[in-house]
Amino acid sequence: MIKVYRLIFVLVFPILCVAQDEKLLTFHNISTDLIENANAVVRLNDVHIEVKSYNKMVYTNKRIVTVLNSSGNSKVGAVMGYDENVSIKKMEARIYNSFGKEIKKIKKNDFEDVSAVDGVSLYTDSRVKYLRYTPTDYPYTIVFETEVDYNSTGFVPGWRPIEGYFTSTENASYKISNPSGIEIKTKTNNFETFGIEKLSDFSYKATNLSALKSESYSPDFIQFAPNLKATLTKFEMEGVKGSNNNWSDFGKWMNETLVMDTQALPAEVKSEIKALTAHATTAIEKAKIVYQYMQNKTRYISVQVGIGGWKPMLATDVHRLGYGDCKGLTNYTKALLNEVGVESYYTVIFGGPDIEDIDATFSSIQGNHVILSLPVEDDYIWLECTSQTSPFGYNANFTDDRDALILTPEGGKIVHTKVYSAAENLLDTKAKVVLSADGDFKANIQMNAYGTQYGHHEGVQNKPLKEQALHYKEYWSYINNLDMLSMVYNNDKESITFTENIELSAKKYASITGDRLLLSPNFFNVLSAVPPRYRDRKLPFEIERGFHDKDSYEISIPENFEVEALQDAVHLKTQFGEYASSIVKNSDNSLVFNRTFILNKGAYEKEDYEAFRSFWLEVVKHDNSRIILKSKS
Repeated sequence: MIKVYRLIFVLVFPILCVAQDEKLLTFHNISTDLIENANAVVRLNDVHIEVKSYNKMVYTNKRIVTVLNSSGNSKVGAVMGYDENVSIKKMEARIYNSFGKEIKKIKKNDFEDVSAVDGVSLYTDSRVKYLRYTPTDYPYTIVFETEVDYNSTGFVPGWRPIEGYFTSTENASYKISNPSGIEIKTKTNNFETFGIEKLSDFSYKATNLSALKSESYSPDFIQFAPNLKATLTKFEMEGVKGSNNNWSDFGKWMNETLVMDTQALPAEVKSEIKALTAHATTAIEKAKIVYQYMQNKTRYISVQVGIGGWKPMLATDVHRLGYGDCKGLTNYTKALLNEVGVESYYTVIFGGPDIEDIDATFSSIQGNHVILSLPVEDDYIWLECTSQTSPFGYNANFTDDRDALILTPEGGKIVHTKVYSAAENLLDTKAKVVLSADGDFKANIQMNAYGTQYGHHEGVQNKPLKEQALHYKEYWSYINNLDMLSMVYNNDKESITFTENIELSAKKYASITGDRLLLSPNFFNVLSAVPPRYRDRKLPFEIERGFHDKDSYEISIPENFEVEALQDAVHLKTQFGEYASSIVKNSDNSLVFNRTFILNKGAYEKEDYEAFRSFWLEVVKHDNSRIILKSKS
């Protein structure tokens, strides 16, 4: 009887699998819960990783995705990178219409095969195979199957059961088999919240995960969505063995294997940089000279080669060629500082306007950028070496306020980069405005930008003159008939202050109603955009960076006019920030308008969003309030 049951299983099991696959190929079998808010539905994503040894790994994946509309095309995921250490053994795709009828089959050799050059890279030794398919109808379903051999195990693919906003998941599984005996570290986040099932060590399953809608001010997706990270404690990256028990020994391996042997410089460069810094009396003075030297000497070009793109170019090559990527330029700067006796640390980080941390609790290859850190007492100065214009020690808006990995001789350490407070992120605007009887005005404006606001403003000086004028017309888009008369800038890199001196005029700014003029006294910093309303907000919200706007305008009114009505002074204070505005008579023909708006950095519960929105609406209302001037005649 046992033999009979085995025979029945052998015959029936393939039929059951085919039936299951057919169900997943048909659009009409998708539940309405998974279609709601979705552009694509992941019907199946079965990931299996087999770790054969410290330097060999096999990745297999079967993926079925139903694309509901054109916005879902990016979720097909029919792409795979490869190089001399990554070999694609199997790669095929099949495309089905909404009724599950096959309409196209794509074999491995039919995929597009291109260099992985990203548009800024000078050279990379990686290539990408991807599916180029233009759908004729929606919805459609694609089955994508791959098998890939890795001879480099520094990166172990992780898992995201929900792959992003507006994407639901019907079935997903992830499993690591480990006949190698090498210790594997994993970390899961938010699995309980989404009901992700653990089947065994390194084996998980997810079913029927509804799509998440993007909401304004949401935290980074990875903070609240389910995700898994994995890494080996002993690995090999392109022939180089590594150890990863914790950040200390992993950082030590990176420093000694990837960085230290790349910092030799030609003798004439050593002599030159020592001569330039000969009269500097402090390490900071020397570092500033070296940083300026590097900025004048080099430019940024991405070069993704050498041990998975993680080993920097030789410092001598960067000097000779005059270019490098973030790794090469940072390493070159470090090599120059070494020559003048200034300690610095090669630092791996996630760079970008959105704040993302290196995970301090999970040592692994992370990050997408490299900067340099200089230890100063109990703190650090951060140097962005890819910019030819950035001030010394300025890292706002790209590498600020996040955990980073510094590589010290003793090992790796997780440290937090500079947090720019709301008070530091100041835009101080002063203006003298002359209003005419027909509602026109002319103004001289001075704006001083600091902190993150420095980064938002200083780029205008590098634009052609015509584009500078267009920039201000967009910046003050609520002022009609604006005419730019002059624009003068001062970029003080020592104090990190950017000053804009602007002269402009505008026609018909004030409304004429009989013998009265109606105008908004907030000429140059009007908040108008309102956070969207959500009847049932699902996600928490976050203000990643705070800021402080301070405005003071002296307004000269026409001689034959007098003030009929002024708005009352306003002061609002909440956990989200503070707002104050006032307008007072300075003399019979002069008014003074003052305004302060402070937005606090912070992470908040979804229940607080409506209060935040109410605060913002109050600010918008008062920013747009008007005063009345009446003709004396």
